[in-house]
Amino acid sequence: MWITQPLWISSIRLDAMLFNVGMQFTRKGLKDDGFTGFRPFRDLDAMRVPQGTGVFAVLTPDGFQPDFLKKSTAGVFKKKDPSLQAPELTAAWVDAAVVLYLGKAGPGSKGNRGLRRQIQEFLDFGQGKPPGHWDGRLVWQLKDAGRLLIAWKELPAETLNRAEAEYHTAFIEEYGKLPFANLVRARIKN
Repeated sequence: MWITQPLWISSIRLDAMLFNVGMQFTRKGLKDDGFTGFRPFRDLDAMRVPQGTGVFAVLTPDGFQPDFLKKSTAGVFKKKDPSLQAPELTAAWVDAAVVLYLGKAGPGSKGNRGLRRQIQEFLDFGQGKPPGHWDGRLVWQLKDAGRLLIAWKELPAETLNRAEAEYHTAFIEEYGKLPFANLVRARIKN
């Protein structure tokens, strides 16, 4: 079953499929739902990531076990160290989940953002560059984060808030909490 939302573009109503309700948060489930990419961070060529808007997911590779670093490799945000203590990281970890983070990439105020830029900034954040926001930082406290995979799904900008909120809700329904590195639950904005 698909959740649909009416979408109006230039006075034309389209029914946009956002999310397969029966979807599983596995690599196969994400592929079946329209996600592509599935590239390890360390091998990602950002020029192969589409420039359009959409949602993206960070996943574990097969056999990945969490091993937390004492100090995060992430950049400092508002003069705050992004590192958490091991008990906090352990509490955030979602056993048996392949998806570690679900995010969105909008067009930005000037219309020049999108998936490629958002994903590149996310990877730069892990290399110590200052981020534009704090969400997702727990990814960068995992040992060998370069093995993690990134996948994306292009969606119209008008559907991003709803899609991200629906993915978060479905993940919580399946696992009882947000993905490991999502610090804030997305909600549909009116």
